[in-house]
Amino acid sequence: MVWEEVVHMYTLGWLILFVLLLIVEILTMGLTTIWFAAGALVAILASVIGFSLPVQVIVFLIVSVVTLILTRPLVMKYFNKDRLRTNADRLIGQQAVVLEEIDTLRAKGRVEINGQEWSAKTSDPDMVIPEGRTVLVEAIQGVKLVVKE
Repeated sequence: MVWEEVVHMYTLGWLILFVLLLIVEILTMGLTTIWFAAGALVAILASVIGFSLPVQVIVFLIVSVVTLILTRPLVMKYFNKDRLRTNADRLIGQQAVVLEEIDTLRAKGRVEINGQEWSAKTSDPDMVIPEGRTVLVEAIQGVKLVVKE
């Protein structure tokens, strides 16, 4: 093969990878492949300039990892800023009323929150919370709310 054909083949390969990564990013909208697409874009440039395939792969990896490390925390901060909690995770931090005494050791206890009844337990297995008390939802484990007084 002539060197120009090899460079063209590598460039085409990086271009295909770049387009595939962009398509995945567009379909998922989850900021999962954008950093690797940036790495593929720089690898295309390295291929056009004429660097060897090992150099192109190293450039791809370095650019992908560096952009991921440097930009992801910042992007995620702004990306998730206005995201509303959905479903059960909305309950975390809210108050609930104990309908049935909560005794984690005996695996019993129910609370009412937002008009719904939930099984409940505490993070301390020895703690017992009597009926009628108000509790704070700390977490959700499976189908049970983890609460504290």
